[in-house]
Amino acid sequence: MLDFLMQPWPWWFSGMIISAVMFSMLFFGKSFGFSSNLRTICTIVGAGKRVKFFDFDWKTQSWNLVFLVGAIIGGYIANNYLNDGAAFRIADSTAKDLAALGFAQAQEIQPLELFSWEAIFTLKGFAILSIGGILVGFGSRYAGGCTSGHAISGISNLQIPSIVAVVGFFIGGLLMTHFIFPFIF
Repeated sequence: MLDFLMQPWPWWFSGMIISAVMFSMLFFGKSFGFSSNLRTICTIVGAGKRVKFFDFDWKTQSWNLVFLVGAIIGGYIANNYLNDGAAFRIADSTAKDLAALGFAQAQEIQPLELFSWEAIFTLKGFAILSIGGILVGFGSRYAGGCTSGHAISGISNLQIPSIVAVVGFFIGGLLMTHFIFPFIF
């Protein structure tokens, strides 16, 4: 069974699973999105007493918290029990572009130049992660959801604002990849 789980699966399998999840969520009147968990957690810890946005019945979103916990547990299991220890593989062209920016060959999923304790405790590393975190938080709130919520749930519901948001996400990603990222590094 472990060999079956460890092998690469066909691309279409993910699409089938996402479709099945979306059909079931539409059937039960739910919408998919990860960033809504942040609002729920803030409500649980009492932010609704000070900010009206967080004043809602968080128990209606408890199913989404189960999804969040499952993602964390699934990531832990995949990293600790389904990881064969091989170096993370990326395309040669991507490795070459990253090397030109000062990044070493990938040893883990995240580049150690950004996501390591040594990098976090430098001014540049701390600034990049802090500003990036604020921008992601602000952006998901301003856009009314995160990339997964808009791209998967919003577009499957044929919501025009989600289509506009996803186009904006792609434009932002292209700008970051080709202009801002090379400028920073």
